[in-house]
Amino acid sequence: MSPALAVVLVGCAASMARSPVPLALEDNAQVAGMEADIIRFWGDELPPNASALRQTRVAQLKRSRPELRGGGRRPVMTSLALSGGGSYGAFGAGILVGWTTSGTRPKFDVVTGVSTGALTAPFAFLGPKYDPALKKVFTQSHTSDIAIMRPVRGLLGGSSLSSNAPLAKTIASYVNAAFLAEVAAEHKKGRRLLIGTTNLDAQRPVIWDMGEIASSGRPQSLELFRTILLASAAIPVAFPPSVIDVTAEGARYEEMHVDGGTTREVFLVPTQLTTSAIDKQLNVQPIRRVYIIRNGFVSPQYKAVKARTLSIAGRAVSTLIKNQGIGDLYRLYLFCKRNGISYNLAYIPADVQDTSTDAFDPVFMTQLFDTGYQMASRGYPWQKVPPGF
Repeated sequence: MSPALAVVLVGCAASMARSPVPLALEDNAQVAGMEADIIRFWGDELPPNASALRQTRVAQLKRSRPELRGGGRRPVMTSLALSGGGSYGAFGAGILVGWTTSGTRPKFDVVTGVSTGALTAPFAFLGPKYDPALKKVFTQSHTSDIAIMRPVRGLLGGSSLSSNAPLAKTIASYVNAAFLAEVAAEHKKGRRLLIGTTNLDAQRPVIWDMGEIASSGRPQSLELFRTILLASAAIPVAFPPSVIDVTAEGARYEEMHVDGGTTREVFLVPTQLTTSAIDKQLNVQPIRRVYIIRNGFVSPQYKAVKARTLSIAGRAVSTLIKNQGIGDLYRLYLFCKRNGISYNLAYIPADVQDTSTDAFDPVFMTQLFDTGYQMASRGYPWQKVPPGF
């Protein structure tokens, strides 16, 4: 046997050494060590315990927000949805920081994030005090701060073309015990921080309630919080998936989670949800507003593609993701129309030229950040309908 063939066989054997959840048990699987906690649900259907989750949140809101107890002017409830987009996340970061400068940035009741949006979401959730961290992450990061390229290993039976160990280190530097305590404190006020991943075995989106994880008090809560953020940004093939240990009917299994953008580029809640039930329990009809930051372009962007396999594949996948993301914007628009929610959308202007020379180019990312910042600090012109509507 040749050395090269031996490497391939060893790599393939290693890649198969996992215990996925059987199909019949996928709805019953719970994260190991956190079996009693309600920390996640499928993103494409209402959770079976939706009524209990709603009652808990309504009770928290009534305690923390007196204006929601009825009487007086209609209260305002705002949500923020942050999409994927890789280095384009610098645009969304710039909007948030510029929004703070304008003096009109609200305190969001719900913040959701996918992929690069998942990395932004915890900072956005905890408020303007984390604006300096947002700016630093999205203007000073190089590709080497995100990934270590390992193409040979990936092509010879590995799980990815690179290691995301540097990104994991960056996440850990910000998400510590004190950070988790802040998220837990806001969660107990009825605010929600939700992150999306994709269960690759099931081909389904998963929504993680990060505040519930932070509030659990479980020993593994900090590591799980970090793992979910890393998983949501784990672009398949480019980065390795996150393997999460679960239990079902007394047996231990493993789930493989990757970039939430594989199934949803941006989300708010399962679209089957209706807000009328919450309003009835609150005994008030709040004014609801959703702000969606699409970290990317929505118009075609010309770029000459090199006649190489990886270049062609990369361009094809990015085109697919762009168009899927536009579809998700329409999905959210219909959800807002059905529930009487004000729809507000931001995306990178078509006249911005992608001058990046690397996957994460701090010069171009700074340009994107400044674009978002300038637009938001002057009062962002939020779009009221999806592109091409």
